[in-house]
Amino acid sequence: METIFALAKEKMTKTVNALVHEYGTIRAGRANANVLDKVHVDYYGVPTPINQMAAISVSEARILTIQPWDVSTLGKIEKAIQQSDIGINPQNDGKVIRLVFPPLTEDKRKEIAKDISKKAEESKVAIRSIRRDCIEKLKAMKKSSEITEDDLKDGENELQKITDKFIKEIDDIAAKKQKEVMEI
Repeated sequence: METIFALAKEKMTKTVNALVHEYGTIRAGRANANVLDKVHVDYYGVPTPINQMAAISVSEARILTIQPWDVSTLGKIEKAIQQSDIGINPQNDGKVIRLVFPPLTEDKRKEIAKDISKKAEESKVAIRSIRRDCIEKLKAMKKSSEITEDDLKDGENELQKITDKFIKEIDDIAAKKQKEVMEI
């Protein structure tokens, strides 16, 4: 039974980590290198993440600077950013690319906050699905007489406690991210 709890915790932790990573890519009005995580540049026929081709730094609160190690890739990086869905037009001065993050409008903030809630809800559904799968395993163990009826009830209660802990963690992370977006 303990292995089932450990498996549940491991999978639920991965779900929370995926949510945190997803939130990191949300453009919240401040310069954040994580918004480029999904942008890949065609580098000699291989889709390559920008952070493997250039130094990315936050030069000011709302300006991200991208300095490629190979200056000949500047145009390709600029094109990849323009074709991405981050919604910022790159400024190329021949040596570096600057991304100036515009301040968010109230409507855009509300839209981002809704997106944050939606992603949190999807993660909670995933957590509940993990709980359901683990309960099915416990029921299979009960059916094959590996555990008793009381063990099954105790196991279900323990899984519910684990689930509640992770759901609360997701709610806290989402609330923090929403607060961050709304205060900018």
